[in-house]
Amino acid sequence: MQLVVLDVDGTLVDSQALIVEAQRRAFSACGLEPPTRERSLSIVGLSLREAFLVLVGPSGPYERLGEEYKLAFQALRTDPAWHEPLFPGIEAMVARLARSDRFLLGIATGKSRRGVDYLVRRHGWDGLFSTIQTADDAPSKPHPAMLRQALAEAGVAAEDAVMVGDTTFDMAMARAAGVRAIGVTWGYHPLAALEEAGAEILISRIEDLAPLIGLDERAPSHG
Repeated sequence: MQLVVLDVDGTLVDSQALIVEAQRRAFSACGLEPPTRERSLSIVGLSLREAFLVLVGPSGPYERLGEEYKLAFQALRTDPAWHEPLFPGIEAMVARLARSDRFLLGIATGKSRRGVDYLVRRHGWDGLFSTIQTADDAPSKPHPAMLRQALAEAGVAAEDAVMVGDTTFDMAMARAAGVRAIGVTWGYHPLAALEEAGAEILISRIEDLAPLIGLDERAPSHG
C-alpha cells in the first residue's frame, strides 16, 4: 500500500486570487501597505502565524493580521466570484487514486481544519482521504510533523509514501520526513526553488503523477 499526500493551495486548488485579496484586506485593516502579489504567494504553504511572521517580522502585528485575514477570507469565500477552482485533471486523478486498492490518499496543508472540511465537502470528497493534516494539527511546514502523523495514521512507511506539492515548504517537509518529494509546476513557487528544496522531479500535469507512482487502471480497484 502506498500513501499519496497532497498539498491543497497551489496543488489541488487555485486559490491565489483569494489569498492575495484576503492579505490585501488584512493589511489595509491594520493600516499597513499590502505586500506585492509575488510576496503574498511566497508564503503560501505556511500556517497563518508563521506566514505573517515572515511578512512583518516579530515586531509587527502578525497576530492581528492573522485574525483579519481569517475574517476577510471567510467573507470572500461566500462570494461566488472568489471561488477556488480545482486545477485541470485534479478531480479525475483524486477519483482514480481513490478507486485503487494500492493507494491511500492524504492531505497536508497550511489551511485550517475548517478550510479543508469546506473543500472536501464542496468537491464531494468525503471519506476519500485516509489522513488529513492541517495547520490545527501540527507545526507549520516545513517541519516534518504533518507527514509523520500522516504516515502513522495511514500505517504506511516513509519509503512507501510520496508528497505532492507546489512550494519549497512541501519539498523540505518531505525530505525531512524521508518521503519522496514531487513538485508541481502549476503552483506558486519558482521551479528552481522547488528543485533546490529537494524535489525529486517536477511534473507539469497531474496526469504525469501516475507513472511515477505506478498507478495503473488495470490494478484492482474499490467497488
